[in-house]
Amino acid sequence: MPKKQRYIEIMDTTLRDGEQTSGVSFSALEKLTIAKLLLTELKVDRIEIASARVSEGEFDAVKKITKWAKANGLLDRVEVLTFVDGTVSVEWMIKAGAKVMNLLTKGSLNHLTHQLKKKPEQHFTEIAEVIQLGRKKGIDCNVYLEDWSNGMRNSKDYVIQYLDFLSTQPVKRIMLPDTLGVLTPSESFEFVSEIVQRYPKKHFDFHAHNDYDLATGNVFEALKAGASGIHLTVNGMGERAGNAALASTIAVINDFMPELKTSVSEKSLYRVSKLVETFSGFRIPVNKPVVGENVFTQTAGIHADGDKKNNLYFSDLMPERFGRQRRYALGKTSGKANIENNLSQLGIHLSDQDLKKVTQRIIELGDRKEIVTQADLPYIISDVLDSVAIEQKVQIENYVLTHSKGLNPSVTLRICIEGESFEEHAQGDGQYDAFMNALKKIYKQKKIALPLLTDYAVTIPPGGKSDAFCETIITWRHNGREFKTRGLDSDQTVAAIKATWKMLNSI
Repeated sequence: MPKKQRYIEIMDTTLRDGEQTSGVSFSALEKLTIAKLLLTELKVDRIEIASARVSEGEFDAVKKITKWAKANGLLDRVEVLTFVDGTVSVEWMIKAGAKVMNLLTKGSLNHLTHQLKKKPEQHFTEIAEVIQLGRKKGIDCNVYLEDWSNGMRNSKDYVIQYLDFLSTQPVKRIMLPDTLGVLTPSESFEFVSEIVQRYPKKHFDFHAHNDYDLATGNVFEALKAGASGIHLTVNGMGERAGNAALASTIAVINDFMPELKTSVSEKSLYRVSKLVETFSGFRIPVNKPVVGENVFTQTAGIHADGDKKNNLYFSDLMPERFGRQRRYALGKTSGKANIENNLSQLGIHLSDQDLKKVTQRIIELGDRKEIVTQADLPYIISDVLDSVAIEQKVQIENYVLTHSKGLNPSVTLRICIEGESFEEHAQGDGQYDAFMNALKKIYKQKKIALPLLTDYAVTIPPGGKSDAFCETIITWRHNGREFKTRGLDSDQTVAAIKATWKMLNSI
């Protein structure tokens, strides 16, 4: 028979510990929206939403969340950080409508001695009073052992003395934080194992910080050691280097710990991640595992080719699990397979000869550090195939565009017409107008009339940003006929100049 899986509680603390990220402050409505998503869509077991006594705004947010949670039968899954302060935190909890407090206490002798300046027995007595008061008021209590990791390193006797005391108290969960993010994976396993074995009937949560970039590894080891629950944040938000990241940790559990299970919906991880990014202003690094913009993007052409040949560069970490898609980046390392994959997704098929020309153009753009996206491809194809069809009798050799405050835009232009060079300077209402005025001076010398510009349209690919390509389409009238030329560049004026160059060769 298959071995029964051990259930792991996931407590998300994005709205409390995550909000301690420097510069982040959620509004009451944002907190309510995130709380709803965490519990009903992402399906975490519990959420820690605030610290008691912080501000009126925090109080208002907690009231909104607890009102919604109560109406939906979820109030026992909403938690608030409280303090050993007599009746103050408990009264705050009652007014806010919360029913579960996470009591912050001292998990190391160093913190107890130098911050509180108290003896263990005094601290324990005050903790017991708060727990009993909470119980009398119908509030469940979990207990944080702040700086527990350093407590295990440097004052283990105190930690054991404290845990012996907590074993006599009506405490639901004991929470073991690596407050300063100093543990190694081996220490995480050793310390959690020792405690779980000593108190086998108690529920222990592990709370990791990421100061050495070891948070996910430490959570992995703590779970192996027998921790019953873990604390995570969306996008790894939190003080200093942040907390263990929700998405990465869930992927690790699902892929490498078959003996464990959680309630979290992988499909919702990315959507919730992007919403929290928007509300917090805390940008997700593009290489952030699972939720980063680039983590399911193949850049090297050899990888794209391998994906077509028995999925050689696929792993269990498939983007579809998280509601995402694999992408193939376009740039100087792009190969034929990379571009073919993108074209296939757009439903475009090119001959080998045309594909080679498009590939070469994308490589050239990549060398200039241009960002090329899938949405740019139709524009690039149109530009490349259009350019190839033109006999190049006119070359624009050089130009200088100037635009200064209080002065008319001007252009210095040098072009070569069938082997003969011309250079002119002109001003205009805009840079392109100045370019056309210089061009007209040159063609006047050649006694050639230029076509009349009848329409000028600029298009940016869908989702284009400030560095996106511009496609400029210019309509010309010449000798009784009308025709269009296109130019493509990240600079709108340069795109218009390229379209004009095609016109010059067309006539």
